[in-house]
Amino acid sequence: MLGKWFAQWLCCFALLFTGHVPAKQAEQSLYILGVVQDAGFPQIGCYQAHCLPAWQDKRLQRGAVSIALIDQKEKTKYLFEASPNLPQQLYQLSTIAPDPDYQLAGIFLTHAHIGHYAGLMYLGHEAMGANNVPVYAMPRMKQFLENNGPWDQLSRYNNIQLKPLADKQPVSLAQVSVTPFTVPHRDEYSETVGYRIQGQHKTAIFIPDINKWQSWKTNIADLVKTVDYAFLDAAFYADGELPGRDMSKIPHPFVSESMQIFDALPIQQRNKIWFIHMNHTNPLLNKNSPEAKLVQSKGYHIAQEGLSFDL
Repeated sequence: MLGKWFAQWLCCFALLFTGHVPAKQAEQSLYILGVVQDAGFPQIGCYQAHCLPAWQDKRLQRGAVSIALIDQKEKTKYLFEASPNLPQQLYQLSTIAPDPDYQLAGIFLTHAHIGHYAGLMYLGHEAMGANNVPVYAMPRMKQFLENNGPWDQLSRYNNIQLKPLADKQPVSLAQVSVTPFTVPHRDEYSETVGYRIQGQHKTAIFIPDINKWQSWKTNIADLVKTVDYAFLDAAFYADGELPGRDMSKIPHPFVSESMQIFDALPIQQRNKIWFIHMNHTNPLLNKNSPEAKLVQSKGYHIAQEGLSFDL
């Protein structure tokens, strides 16, 4: 009896101080499937000391950034991003939202960089042979998929059904609302968006890719104040992380720069922030690194696969 009481108390304590809960305890929830930059971890061609352990031990490997929206009531699940790790990520998702009980009701894309849409190939007739999976995309992203192979074949074979998005126009998914908003980024083939995900009780923003915060007209600190969870681009920890490369040409916000902005917020606001989309060089991938310990000591969080967040 005492053991059961203690387990219930511990669960409530975790809810109070972490803000995330197992997916099965909420009607709608977000579930983290991948946390690193497009090429995954370890990254192809990286045989340095920080990558070697992950080549040798699959338990240390991490997939490209992706989150899922699970609706227990509607028995549906949605993906945000179709990463190159889609097969593994769909399997992981099936362990808590199993097929065929939960329908894959849609995929929301942010932009046309490989880590964010290349997984669509697995929906084709050579692989899954999916049937009209809705894929939500902004105008340039939609046009890119319609007019370039092999992606156009997915539409022609009815593996996917492209659904148009518009900036700041919400999409209603039963009891959840998803609103795309454009952000500045390297838009070679498409525009880039983040998403505001409004549940019945809580709200999240998902911005896996963006240029420097200062290049965006929106004040990111003010935006964080309006939500319960903020999953934010943390590709690199600091300048100099890529020896021999001019990192000004890869204009992501460094985590060190983001903290300079967010450190002025009270701890309750900093607790909302989850750094995600980390490059293989980012020391935050090592939970025991001084950088990871510093980030967490300031009240921020480092996203991990398998975490669930009540909406």
